[in-house]
Amino acid sequence: MSGIRRTFFVVVAAVMFAVLAGATYQGVATALERRTNPHPGRLLDVGGHQLHLSCVGEGQPTVVLQAPAVVMSAAWGWVQRDLTPVTRVCSYDRSGLGWSEAGDSGYDPSRAVDELRVLLDRSGEKRPFVMVGHELGASLAVAYASRYRADVAALVLIDRPAQGGSFDRAADVRLSESWPWLARTGLLRASRLLSRRVEGLPESSAAALSAFLNRPDHLTRAADELSKWDETVTLGASPLDASLRVEQLQVGGSAGAAPLNEAAEAKKVAAAIANVVTTVRRGPRNPTSREP
Repeated sequence: MSGIRRTFFVVVAAVMFAVLAGATYQGVATALERRTNPHPGRLLDVGGHQLHLSCVGEGQPTVVLQAPAVVMSAAWGWVQRDLTPVTRVCSYDRSGLGWSEAGDSGYDPSRAVDELRVLLDRSGEKRPFVMVGHELGASLAVAYASRYRADVAALVLIDRPAQGGSFDRAADVRLSESWPWLARTGLLRASRLLSRRVEGLPESSAAALSAFLNRPDHLTRAADELSKWDETVTLGASPLDASLRVEQLQVGGSAGAAPLNEAAEAKKVAAAIANVVTTVRRGPRNPTSREP
């Protein structure tokens, strides 16, 4: 019996040491990443907390990029770079993701739409916008255009999710709820379970996104977004003005994955957005592509 007890204590001690070592590793790595990955844009107050907005380039209309679930503005690295010579282009981080503060409330898709409106108001960026959304961001882009029609010159929707879609949300939510705990112990970072998805992005974008995909605070909010997937998609089914130009693209992205990390794929998307920008500059016309 004493041998069994001794083995038990040795195993417990080893596990505790591993957890403490992992937590220390996580803490040191996060501190280093905070210094090496400063936010590239501005932090603007939207009512008690600040959101991060990064805008580059010149020209009108301004393109506003809405990221998929789980990731943040850095995921648009290639697209934003390719669009910079064409027009003004902005990406941002929703509350609690990336460089944005979380505020006092959990994720609510309707509030997310209103917070973006306040952010754009306070940024001084000129309207109307070409609103671009990828995956869950596409649902939020539709909701924004439905609620604030005068702000939006055109919509570009990439991998727009359908109501009652086929992907297993319950399993995905259960998995995402474990991410913050795995991050705190350093296991997520060591396994590169999420951060391997950034491969192919520009170096600075990949470094920033990889850092946040190992951050418990970011991942807690990401899990919150996934838990309200259906609510967001339903909001994104809001009716649109029939005169609004809507372009829909399918690139085969999956929920939770870093979007458009291949330069060639991103270039095609950027070209489609640039074409919409050119059309908007030419003035009103009948939309050539409409939502189904």
